[in-house]
Amino acid sequence: MEAVVLLSGGLDSSTVLAMAIKEHHLNPEEIVCLSLNYGQKHSVEMQASHDVAMFYGCQFVHKQLDPSIFASDKSSLTGSEPMPELSYKEIAEGEGVSPTYVPFRNANLLSTATALGLGLGVHSVYFGAHAEDARGWAYPDCTPEFIGAMANAIFIGTYYKVRLVTPIEWFMKKDIVKKGLELDVPYELTHSCYEGLKPACGKCPTCVERLEGFRLNGVEDPIPYLLEEDRV
Repeated sequence: MEAVVLLSGGLDSSTVLAMAIKEHHLNPEEIVCLSLNYGQKHSVEMQASHDVAMFYGCQFVHKQLDPSIFASDKSSLTGSEPMPELSYKEIAEGEGVSPTYVPFRNANLLSTATALGLGLGVHSVYFGAHAEDARGWAYPDCTPEFIGAMANAIFIGTYYKVRLVTPIEWFMKKDIVKKGLELDVPYELTHSCYEGLKPACGKCPTCVERLEGFRLNGVEDPIPYLLEEDRV
């Protein structure tokens, strides 16, 4: 096997998978797409991750993590806290940890992917962290500082066998959408709503960012939303 791709079924990780295949020239049959359920409300993405993996002809693995380790009551993504409904301007101007941040989640996801990958003999773990989530330290486990530390830990902790690959680390959402459109990513198969609604709510932070990313590229998001005006 060549790589493990952490695949949530959302826009970002699906674009990363396409980049691994079409730009890094990995054989889809040698890629394991790993989908992890950690108690998130948007578990509807599990089906999306399966569909995207099948579209590309990759292997698909789904694992359940114990949600109790994530202090889930402190996050609107996994607990009872209300989901914020923010405009794109409010997201862009925000500072500090996002209410949808799940404590140290990405370190656990990457550790799981690395352990699985090492057993399979892969040389790379692909991760879809990007600059939009790192901005203002909304998600500290998406920042360059975190990525650099994890990349070192993974490489050393696997006897220099596995490297962390983050091809959209410096991309904003509009850049991710642009890249995905260039690579013909099947965005119609993806789903990104933090509320876990289908059609998507159009109001949560990830819906707002996704819609704005498509708008800035002059393209309509192909997935359905509850309200038609959410596409504008």
